[in-house]
Amino acid sequence: MNILVTGANGFVGKNLVQSLLNIKNGKDRTHPNVKIEELFCYDIDSDAAMLDEYCKKADLVFNFAGVNRPVDNSEFRTGNVDFLSILLEKLSASGNRCPVVLSSSIQASLIGRYGESDYGKTKREGEELLFSYGEKYGAEVYVYRFPNLFGKWCRPNYNSVIATFCHNIANDLPITVNDPAVTLELLYVDDLVAAMISLLEGKVHRCDYDGVTVVPSETGKYCFVPVTHRVTLGDIVDFLEKIKAQPESLIMPDIPAGSFEKKLYSTYLSYLPKEKVSFPLKMNADDRGSFTELLKTMNNGQFSVNISKPGITKGQHWHHSKWEFFIVVSGKALIQERKIGTDEVLNFYVSGDKIEAVHMLPGYTHNIINLSDSENLVTLMWANEIFDPGKPDTFFEPVEEI
Repeated sequence: MNILVTGANGFVGKNLVQSLLNIKNGKDRTHPNVKIEELFCYDIDSDAAMLDEYCKKADLVFNFAGVNRPVDNSEFRTGNVDFLSILLEKLSASGNRCPVVLSSSIQASLIGRYGESDYGKTKREGEELLFSYGEKYGAEVYVYRFPNLFGKWCRPNYNSVIATFCHNIANDLPITVNDPAVTLELLYVDDLVAAMISLLEGKVHRCDYDGVTVVPSETGKYCFVPVTHRVTLGDIVDFLEKIKAQPESLIMPDIPAGSFEKKLYSTYLSYLPKEKVSFPLKMNADDRGSFTELLKTMNNGQFSVNISKPGITKGQHWHHSKWEFFIVVSGKALIQERKIGTDEVLNFYVSGDKIEAVHMLPGYTHNIINLSDSENLVTLMWANEIFDPGKPDTFFEPVEEI
């Protein structure tokens, strides 16, 4: 299959092109039924003559070229209607009846209702142009009305509030929120791209529209991406402030699988300036070694790394309810545990040469001994709760008599 992507250097186009290249080059093998021979990328600065050649060879066209924040309103028509007309004329002239996918906007749904804009009008006109082309030539056409988009590589201070918020907060710049209660419908670019690849696999979600509301229908005129998120501006800013504070607090906010928060976190990180990509951690060091907290979560405990110098024993305490994993990643150690009130000692010889996790059992005093005379012992530790100095649940007691 030969695929043409117009607007290939734009936000959506770039994300789609990179995903298609991964499939084409065998880096992404999760879509075995998608075979891409040639990927043609066209943008505003491309050689116009190449469009003729691409239109002759393409087996499918993703038209993501368009204008949404022009210097002059006349550019709306140039980018959203005139270019599409040229594209369809070239396909027609070459006798190519391949499927065409159009990136439209939910703003097109507002025409004739309320909040009309030149952007929405030209997007609607582009839709009708493509529908007419499909009817005239019997070509398959797929029109997607996308809501507000967000994700990596989106230009800040342009047309995406998410991009602007992420960029400004990451770079310690001010943001403006006139009404925190305003709710946005948001589509993550990776979900959009996944839907485009599903289309290549013959899986398309079709719909009609009741105003701006998607009405799924197997015979619907339009297409849609089924995974979107409705979020208030206030909630977006609150979560971004938590993310910004994470390097200092070490607290990772809840980010459930598939959630908006997970996608927003990834987006925010893509805007970090170089000086914030790495950040220091507080090492609590003494003559025995060091202990450093790495990451804390509200519901799933915290991670730390412990370094013990040669011959050093650490621990010698127990917990009522707290439990932990000790995972030696470098060096050799003896981990000992003894149930409170008994004499039996459980011994676990562990090594970074064969990584394993050892439970620190509630009600068992425990320690970890560096068995080396010359090398440091490095242990990754996980506790099921964040350490609370007001309720430490940690009580000194040697595993064996000293």
